[in-house]
Amino acid sequence: MVIVGCGRVGSDLATQLSEAGHSVSIIDQKRDAFRRLGPSFSGTTVVGSGFDRDTLRDAGLAQADAFAAVTSGDNTNILCARIAREKYSISNVVARIYDPRRASIYQKLGIPTVATVAWTTQQVKRWLIPGDNSWVWTDTNNTIFLVQRVLPDHLAGKHLHVLNNGHDVRVVGVTRAGKGRLDVAELIGQEDDLVALMVTDHGLKELELMLQGPRS
Repeated sequence: MVIVGCGRVGSDLATQLSEAGHSVSIIDQKRDAFRRLGPSFSGTTVVGSGFDRDTLRDAGLAQADAFAAVTSGDNTNILCARIAREKYSISNVVARIYDPRRASIYQKLGIPTVATVAWTTQQVKRWLIPGDNSWVWTDTNNTIFLVQRVLPDHLAGKHLHVLNNGHDVRVVGVTRAGKGRLDVAELIGQEDDLVALMVTDHGLKELELMLQGPRS
């Protein structure tokens, strides 16, 4: 994975991913920015621009399977994200934006975005790692969870209610093109939908199996 921007969010994201065992490279124009990385970070740091060819080569973007642009500039983030998606054909790409009004424009370019007003490191991780088993909320007994998952390609074009599974999994909402919706009963899933579900502890495992799809 490659991350551009080692600010508060980028450094936290890089540290969490590194701790989870992922191979991570993080890019920043200022070497001092890497001081924000936690002591458990075991990845690679690269000084340079996120849209410079040599910098991206040194960061190993050609071999990466995910990319996040989380600098303090909207234009920089979307340019870096487009390079990763269009030049390097990386499927899991996300860009941070400060102006949420631009979100729909970037969505049309096929670049998922997270606006500052709704920002958490966990949201970005869900785009980079669609199978991540993290949750947003749980009851005090850890038996019911609210989770968000990126809709996988094999479920695009199907009713979202196909994810419902008895008493253990229930779709409760979806975020599409930066807008949340609760009218999901008959809604057809689209690529890059962020689906919210209530699940039991057993349903959490069942959900991940459904999202993985049939094995080839």
